[in-house]
Amino acid sequence: MINRLVIVLIFVPVAIVLIALAVANRGAVAFTLDPFNPGNPALTLALPLFVLLFAAFGAGMIVGSIATWLKQGRYRKLARQRSLEAQAARERAAREQRMAKTAMPALARPGLG
Repeated sequence: MINRLVIVLIFVPVAIVLIALAVANRGAVAFTLDPFNPGNPALTLALPLFVLLFAAFGAGMIVGSIATWLKQGRYRKLARQRSLEAQAARERAAREQRMAKTAMPALARPGLG
């Protein structure tokens, strides 16, 4: 239910704005990779403006995702360490429980105590 509400209230208006942006900016613009000679045809592309805007938006999302992933590395490492410690503690508890079960029948024999 919440997912549908988020889709309707956030993603649909964003999609409408992006479609309007793409329709309004269909004209080709020159994108050059040579700042010293902007007229160099070998390093100049003529693309619609919305393609460049969407590419910049996508590149920003990728760079931001990578930065977040790298920054959170210490937390992932800590989670792995704690997971290993918890697994070791579970194994130790299971081993102690097995040892306790095998030792108990010897003490609980009738007539010994």
